[in-house]
Amino acid sequence: MAKVIVNAVVNGEPVEFFCEPRQSLLEVIRDVLLLTGTKEGCNDGNCGACNVILDGVLVDSCCVLGVEAQGKTVETIEGLAGTDGDLHPLQRTFLDLTGLQCGICTPGFIVSAKALLESNPNPSEHEIRLGLSGNLCRCTGYDKIVLAVQEAGKMLTEAKR
Repeated sequence: MAKVIVNAVVNGEPVEFFCEPRQSLLEVIRDVLLLTGTKEGCNDGNCGACNVILDGVLVDSCCVLGVEAQGKTVETIEGLAGTDGDLHPLQRTFLDLTGLQCGICTPGFIVSAKALLESNPNPSEHEIRLGLSGNLCRCTGYDKIVLAVQEAGKMLTEAKR
């Protein structure tokens, strides 16, 4: 199968890559762009481990073709930290409040939480749980994840003042 050339912006940087028309965006991110923070969990859109933000919309990258990124902006977990290496408030609160354990689901949760906080900077516990309902974790029990998102929301709101 002939490869297709795709031009996109990934984590703020213009990139050009070749991929097969049948390759998922997840495969491209991990195997072509070598950004391994995005994880493969179920490979059928049910766990959220591979979530990325594509042109401002949260998507399961395992359910999107790599060629669909043509001319679009992709944000992965690697794009959240500042250029100076400072962690994004979500990354910081997940660490500080132990909202993670094995780490497979964590990148997807953080990316999903970022999308949630961009649309709702001060979500209630119910809104956080609903907003993250597409993400599965078998280790944490979710409570610390919810607390981490609440705290990051507060930090982001205070930073805007």
